[in-house]
Amino acid sequence: MIRIGKISYWHVHAWDYTKQAQEHPEAEIVAVWDENSTRGKEAADKQGVPFYDSLDEMLKRDDIDAVIVDAPTSMHKEVMIKAAEAGKHIFTEKVIASTLSEVTEIIKSIEHNKVKLTVSLPRLNDGYTLAIQDVLKQGLLGEVTYVRVRLSHNGATAGWLPEHFYNLEECLGGALIDLGCHPMYLTRLFLGQEPIEVNAQFGYITGKDVEDNAVAMLSTASGAVGVVEAGFVNNFSPFTIEVHGTDGTLLFGTPDNKLLIRTSQREEYNDDWVEIPVFDNRVSAFEQWITHIQQDTSADENIACAIELTKLMEASNISAREHRAVRLDELKLV
Repeated sequence: MIRIGKISYWHVHAWDYTKQAQEHPEAEIVAVWDENSTRGKEAADKQGVPFYDSLDEMLKRDDIDAVIVDAPTSMHKEVMIKAAEAGKHIFTEKVIASTLSEVTEIIKSIEHNKVKLTVSLPRLNDGYTLAIQDVLKQGLLGEVTYVRVRLSHNGATAGWLPEHFYNLEECLGGALIDLGCHPMYLTRLFLGQEPIEVNAQFGYITGKDVEDNAVAMLSTASGAVGVVEAGFVNNFSPFTIEVHGTDGTLLFGTPDNKLLIRTSQREEYNDDWVEIPVFDNRVSAFEQWITHIQQDTSADENIACAIELTKLMEASNISAREHRAVRLDELKLV
């Protein structure tokens, strides 16, 4: 049994991960710490476990094997390094951190202390992602030239996002660093090559301190372009994936959850759009994390995607703030 200490209920998905732990036959939450003591005590009481005012005290417990981190993004470096130094395995909400320099410190601590890290990047495990990767592996689109992924909702205009999601000091960003993480890591994955430059534009439709409407463009050395779109102010905006190449195009979620292809590489896909099957989902990132702990394996693909995600988010934030394109090699100097 993996005994878990819960670090904060700040994030909107905190109870989702709690539920995954509760439903997993080989995991259980045994303690809670929260930077907001009222919220933390309520969460602990609801589960019948102790609440700790001090994170250090909770991490001293020998009978805690691991932690789930849902603290404010601004606290990720502090709490994850403390957890790693205490020998606790870590499952965390994305992003790992907002800057490459902070991520580097966190990863070094995790590696030094030999704990297992997995980041919640759930759409890497979805069937449509796996099916699109298979199409690209077969070369059915030829050379990828353009990728666009859009994910948006009306959380800011409809008022259902928690108010602290607009706190720049805690979140270190808005729609892009939260919701936009998913289209960002998918766009990077489908491009199949490292971007060299990022150009981002942010909008502030509701007048909050963080952006609620965002676009980031990723440029590559080959000339391929990736477009990442996210927003908190768009109603009925479907999740959309487009992957275009020299020999074909693939579409998903426009708006139905159908995977469509048209390509000159296959005669049966050449004359019109054809629906192809979506794969079954892989097990969740949380389940993968438990397995990594038990089998002493590493979430190499997941962690590599998460590190790349932070690089692209940091570059996007700099680009929007300074109104310029940002080269990824600039971040290596930070």
